[in-house]
Amino acid sequence: MPDKHVVVIGAGLGGLTAAIKLQEAGYGFTLLEQGDRVGGTWAANTYPGCACDVQVALYQLSFAQSMHWTRLYPQQAEIQAYAEEVTDRFQLRPHLHLNEGAKSAVWNSDTKKWTVTTVKGRTIEADAVIGALGQLNRPFWPDIPGLDTFAGAKMHSAGWDHSVDFKGKRVGVIGSAASAVQLIPQVAMEAANVGVFQRSANWVVPRNDREIPPEELALMFTVPEKAMEFAEINRKIIYENADYFFWQAFQWTPEGRAFFTRQATDHLNAQVPDEALRKKLTPDYPVGCRRILIADDFYPALMRDNVDLITDGIAEIVPEGIRTKDGTLHEYDILVFATGFETTGWHWSVDVVGQDGITIEEAWEDGPEAYLGITVADFPNFFVLYGPNTNLGHNSITFMLERQVEYTIKALAKMDESGATAMAPKRAAQDRFNKDIQARLGTTVWADPACNSWYKTDDGRITQNWADHTRAYADAVAEVDLKDYELVK
Repeated sequence: MPDKHVVVIGAGLGGLTAAIKLQEAGYGFTLLEQGDRVGGTWAANTYPGCACDVQVALYQLSFAQSMHWTRLYPQQAEIQAYAEEVTDRFQLRPHLHLNEGAKSAVWNSDTKKWTVTTVKGRTIEADAVIGALGQLNRPFWPDIPGLDTFAGAKMHSAGWDHSVDFKGKRVGVIGSAASAVQLIPQVAMEAANVGVFQRSANWVVPRNDREIPPEELALMFTVPEKAMEFAEINRKIIYENADYFFWQAFQWTPEGRAFFTRQATDHLNAQVPDEALRKKLTPDYPVGCRRILIADDFYPALMRDNVDLITDGIAEIVPEGIRTKDGTLHEYDILVFATGFETTGWHWSVDVVGQDGITIEEAWEDGPEAYLGITVADFPNFFVLYGPNTNLGHNSITFMLERQVEYTIKALAKMDESGATAMAPKRAAQDRFNKDIQARLGTTVWADPACNSWYKTDDGRITQNWADHTRAYADAVAEVDLKDYELVK
């Protein structure tokens, strides 16, 4: 049996997957979570309407299928409950420490071990560390003059204040992207008036979500083995469609560009009869350049009498509300910032210190890089889940997480087999991987000079996204090539 002890930082779906697979492989592990429950982003984001953009058949873990879903696209509360279900099913709680996030992780070149210090001051010695901190967990507050002067309630979508009553209130929503299109329809049903401040329009395609009624589930349970067989077939269909066809919106094939532009345009035309409003909602950049939004009820919400789309730039926030650059004062009782997350900066909540005292922030000062998006030069026995260049625009991130965890377990096994105590990618291997992926990303829609998005740095380097379909990633991480690693016996 392996005698290594691994610390997993973060108990979202990635961290839970890592813990499950470490347990199956016989490794000892400690699972640290800064929050009061598991679920990661699905525990932190509780705004009205919060849901996944990937159908549940594909988003749930392939080895931990559940029948406790009520819609094709899972809602936040159900995904968080699923994380709890998985935690209990695989008996992870004896290893789980809630409200005890990692404060620092420091590599000791003499002992060839990591010392992880928690926010409670406890220290844990580990042979390896798995960082399951994600890319989207640091709310971004825009630098707007007067931000702190607003006299009413103010909140970010990622830190929803459920004590605030929206009924009959005047609400200003800053932002119109992924979280905004989900929360605006819900807020509009309660508020007296909602002002939606849009900096730029987004491409939106139909969600075609529906309820899964209990009668349907009951019917499936009459022949459970067939239900599971059909579920796997459905999962494969969704996956293959995303990987072969949806990917072409980003690969920027002529056919992909034409189809998804047509689909989004038809969706807009069908739901927004007002020509002036349609013009405001039509993007001036190519489809796929930014995240393609998936929503059935966003456009209808904008058609409500109590909702206004405001495209004049924001000049400042004042105690009464928002003043736009045309001089108009928009008065509100509540401001909601649906402004996304810090991304390319990668400012983790954990101080990670590798060889020779180098910190992960110093290593990634000019943009994050990792070999295969998982391991980092100068950081031995450190594995990143949902790391640099592993984000997707077209498929399920859980597929990527499972492949990354499989790679990590194989790497730990390779060390055991070779008698090594530590491994870190060679700088040349990491440079080669990143040179190759940047070249391939240069052929995607994200590289368009007219395309500004959270996927890339100010100098145009795309540090967030994978450059190909997910099958290519699975192939890339199928085996651990020790020639690309520095091994320490």
